[in-house]
Amino acid sequence: MERAQYANCIEACNDCADACDFCAASCLHEKDVKMMARCIALDIDCAQVCRAAAALMARGSEAAATICAACADLCEMCAAECGSHQMDHCQQCAAACRLCAAECRAMADKPGDAVRDAASAPA
Repeated sequence: MERAQYANCIEACNDCADACDFCAASCLHEKDVKMMARCIALDIDCAQVCRAAAALMARGSEAAATICAACADLCEMCAAECGSHQMDHCQQCAAACRLCAAECRAMADKPGDAVRDAASAPA
């Protein structure tokens, strides 16, 4: 699988990870940090999984489709949480998470994915 086929998804993952990092850091400066605990935790988890997904795609790993499906799930969770807060950083993070979830879902569900097919082929 050529890296170019993953380019949009890799970019969405990296952008999402950056948005999540910014959101988590910004949440730490909110007046009621305790109220933002779940948002911060999901931001951190999402950023890490997004970076892992981008790295696996960049390497053409046979696990790329699997990690992208998990990444999409986590991005959707993070988007729902961030979307429930009115701060600009949360709204921007939610938007980045929704885009990343869509890109990862499309990549993971792509029929004929050589990487995924190789992983599921009988030994």
